[in-house]
Amino acid sequence: MKASNKLILLLLIAVCNLHSSNAQRDTQRWTGQIAVGINNPIDDGTNDGYFTKYANIPTINIGVQHMFKPDWGARLDLGFNRASNADGSLEFKLNYTRVNTQIVYNATNVLGFLPERLEVVAHAGPGLSFTSPLAPYNNNTYTYLNLLAGGEIHYRLSRGVTIFTDLSYALSLAGNDKYDVNVDGFSFNGDLLYLTFGVTFALSGCQYC
Repeated sequence: MKASNKLILLLLIAVCNLHSSNAQRDTQRWTGQIAVGINNPIDDGTNDGYFTKYANIPTINIGVQHMFKPDWGARLDLGFNRASNADGSLEFKLNYTRVNTQIVYNATNVLGFLPERLEVVAHAGPGLSFTSPLAPYNNNTYTYLNLLAGGEIHYRLSRGVTIFTDLSYALSLAGNDKYDVNVDGFSFNGDLLYLTFGVTFALSGCQYC
């Protein structure tokens, strides 16, 4: 092969690699998430006769994520959780809804030993929690700040789609004041632990995904 032909071939390979790399980054720039799983509301430890199961369903999370750099980004997400009483507890049901803004860090490049399709992502940030027991305690509502942190393991199915699992903890910043259980019945302004399984999908740079 002539030297000029070799040069043209090398240039074509470089352009293709650059295009593939840019396309990969474009598909990760804006992504959506949806996940379902289980949750465990964690109260302040007072023995008031109300306590939930260790694993409650459903947990449903949806979110939008933007990566400013390959490793760093931001996320806005919404989570809905339903919990109910365990055996031996007084009867109740609880709706727990949260909305959070979070910083996202993709640690895959730091953990260089991971297989090619695996990614590890950490996320943390502040938000608001809204708790509302169902009748007859539906007036015992709270709105309070939370601080959420968690970690995700992703498996990349294609350029624009990954499946993942997420284990996270939403710390309550509400304080200890609650409704009087003897007068008002059940209420909740505590923490939340949840485990979900879901999918992320590209919202940018993916015409044919």
